[in-house]
Amino acid sequence: MNLPRLRTVSVALLTLVGANAQEVRVVTDTLPEPPRTEETEHHDVVRLRVEGRGDYDTEFIGSDKVKEESGFRGKFLNLVLTGEFAGKFAYGYRQRLNRFSRDMHFFDATDWLYLSYRPVEPLTLSAGKQMVAVGGYEYDSAPIDQYFYSEFCSNVSCYAWGVTVAYDFRRDKDSPDHDRLLAQVCQSPLDAHTNDLYAYNLMWYGRHAWWSTMWSINAVETSPGRYISYVALGNEFRMGPKWYLRLDLMNRASRHQQWLFADFSVMGELNYRPNQHLRLYGKATYDRNKTHTDRDAYVQAGTELTRLSCGLEYLPLKGRWHDWVRLHAGYSYAWGDNTNPNGALHNRQHVVSAGVTCRVDVFRK
Repeated sequence: MNLPRLRTVSVALLTLVGANAQEVRVVTDTLPEPPRTEETEHHDVVRLRVEGRGDYDTEFIGSDKVKEESGFRGKFLNLVLTGEFAGKFAYGYRQRLNRFSRDMHFFDATDWLYLSYRPVEPLTLSAGKQMVAVGGYEYDSAPIDQYFYSEFCSNVSCYAWGVTVAYDFRRDKDSPDHDRLLAQVCQSPLDAHTNDLYAYNLMWYGRHAWWSTMWSINAVETSPGRYISYVALGNEFRMGPKWYLRLDLMNRASRHQQWLFADFSVMGELNYRPNQHLRLYGKATYDRNKTHTDRDAYVQAGTELTRLSCGLEYLPLKGRWHDWVRLHAGYSYAWGDNTNPNGALHNRQHVVSAGVTCRVDVFRK
């Protein structure tokens, strides 16, 4: 399968977000990290954490209030179990306790359940249910930490069973700069209950001074022998200790369609952290599908949507409890055409949201 070559697209946005005065702390929902070696700091064999988030939302389409999408509601209740043992093994398990229903299998509500093994220092092998290796910072962020998604990320299925091989490149072990090249074969996220559809993913994680990357090329099977390809370019630019900009570009293409910029998404987010307690952000997303095929199930043909949002986070606690409580508030406005009747974004859609997130370590050893 031929994958498209992409030219650079930039998005200008103005916004505010937060980080530590010494270094921006980036929290993402990444693929399994390798276990640390015995020579590093003490690691947890077992760490059990419970995390939850509840919001108050008000949504309008034009001047009409959408009552079924407004009011107080629980958004997330997660059980997270992680650990490392024997110097070469690590594991992770996250279960969404709020997603169970009669029509779901148990593992449908499991985000990840994996075991990773590091036979030698730079090489990590992992198997289980993992995050599908698709680039981009919006896609990679843990759902509990996102408030206003693009249309693509509002609909995408991020987790699937599979195997992953990762290799770390580091010129200087004392330097934070490094690269990770990752190859993955997993079940196609476009059909979670079919045993014989696959996705083939190649990804580069990089960190170099002021620039970090999450780039990938992906071939995702939509039906036996038929694929849609992704080229995803996620970039983070650190502009001093308080500012960082995330800029993602994803191009999607299949056979018998225009390869470049017929079906694509752009996501940009500017963040400012004046201190360790406050984050201010502004975000813009743009989704477009001007093809005439049905391969893209997430941004359907005929869709063109723009979303602007802004907001803040406040972490009131200090010390070891710093990230246990988080307050947030934000606003978004979307406009354009969405041909998916069950889509997340709509023309002239206003959303005001506020809420609280709580993370508690139940047990660590």
